[in-house]
Amino acid sequence: MKIIFVTGTAGSGKSLLTSKIYEYYTTNGAFAAIWNLDPGVENLPYACDIDARDHVDVVSIMKQYDLGPNGAMIMANDLIASKIDVFQDEIFKINPDYLLVDTPGQIELFAYRTSGPFLVKSFDSSEKVNIFLYDGALITTPVNFVSVALLATSIKLRLNLPNVNVLTKTDLIGNKLKEILSWSTNLKVLEDAISKEADGETYTLTTNILRGLNLGGFAQGLIPISNVTGEGMVNLESALSRIINLGEEVED
Repeated sequence: MKIIFVTGTAGSGKSLLTSKIYEYYTTNGAFAAIWNLDPGVENLPYACDIDARDHVDVVSIMKQYDLGPNGAMIMANDLIASKIDVFQDEIFKINPDYLLVDTPGQIELFAYRTSGPFLVKSFDSSEKVNIFLYDGALITTPVNFVSVALLATSIKLRLNLPNVNVLTKTDLIGNKLKEILSWSTNLKVLEDAISKEADGETYTLTTNILRGLNLGGFAQGLIPISNVTGEGMVNLESALSRIINLGEEVED
């Protein structure tokens, strides 16, 4: 069983991309299943095979412990981790080729509390990978791009998983797409763009962060994905296969 975690900032399109990856694998003859880890979500663009909401009710937690929405979400995510044996039993009964894990909308709940990395480590498999979503609507400026790249690197550090970086909402950013893709592969181009936008402390801080990221192998590029047309899914599957299938791609 190969496990694919889908992470990213709130609203970056995690659930929609999860559904598209599921459709791609299923269409091409692979057995995929989806685990929804967000106990607070109301509507999803896919049918869950394993669902956190079946075992943890955020509304009940709010009422029982007199918590607000944020406090209840924190407790709910910790409760999910405490029920790992229950979820593992459900997953192993299904035993898919690919388990797609749609993480909570608030990335900090999954990545920065102990419960998220605990869930990642609980599955005894070396065939795990994380997809991090760069929200195209958020990274149309070079400073914002570096900010999200820093977050992606931080998530990689926290989860300790191979990482595939995806650019979402390509349909919404028009002519900026080519420029953003050049930032992700050419640090000189990105530094020049920063110099035109920022000065003083912002320029110094941003370029220092960027150079630090470069030491960690940051400039691996982004895979642009259109959730509207499906364009880019073949490239994403190829990148995933290089990590979890030893290079053997799903038949298209």
